[in-house]
Amino acid sequence: MSSQQINVKIFRYDPEQDTAPRFDTYTIPVIKNMAILDVVFYVQNYIDKSLAFRCSCRIGMCGSCAMYINGRPRLACRTQVSALGGGEITIMPLPNLPIIRDLATDMEPFFEKWKKVKPYYVGKPELKDPVVVRPDSGEREFIDQMLDCITCGCCYGACSMVATNEEYLGPAALNRAYTLIADKRDSIRVQRIKAVDRSYGVWRCHDQFNCAEVCPKNLVPTKSIQQLKKRSVLHKFGVFK
Repeated sequence: MSSQQINVKIFRYDPEQDTAPRFDTYTIPVIKNMAILDVVFYVQNYIDKSLAFRCSCRIGMCGSCAMYINGRPRLACRTQVSALGGGEITIMPLPNLPIIRDLATDMEPFFEKWKKVKPYYVGKPELKDPVVVRPDSGEREFIDQMLDCITCGCCYGACSMVATNEEYLGPAALNRAYTLIADKRDSIRVQRIKAVDRSYGVWRCHDQFNCAEVCPKNLVPTKSIQQLKKRSVLHKFGVFK
């Protein structure tokens, strides 16, 4: 067991029992290559079994362990204790989402907005064979850069526009909409444009790049939203069809 220790402040709140949230502080040993997910597991296993949080893959692919760590949305499984600079660590649930208990948030509002952009490819019925995109065409170059979203909600938690307008679709949903609208093979591109060309859609984004700063996959949803704004204007003038 390591002789080095750290103090960790963890947000605690059970809406069914507690009148107000609180922070509990735990002192835990530090081990080599320790991630924040290891920290909360240690607390749950050895100190307080009632601590609630969500996780699954532990390799940064499922996105379920997103938390607000030292004032920033991050994946707990990919955030090393050693990278936080020492001192006390504060762990909170992801902002802009309802709290189920402690560090576990209800992702339903996030996925409801995801559904509004119809986040699935819809092919053209007249095309019986798969449509091939030539590798040298460049058609998918920008799209492919934005396809690695794992729906962790980090961008949603960091977005100040989501915080001030609960109807705003958010960076993840709009980024997904762009990857489909920019794909010429999709048959409902115009429907998608109409879904995002609203005050609570692309026009709510103020280009602050908060989403890009916290994305664990290094995506830049703001660029996708800028492209959606451009296509929305073109659609108004009948150019984008």
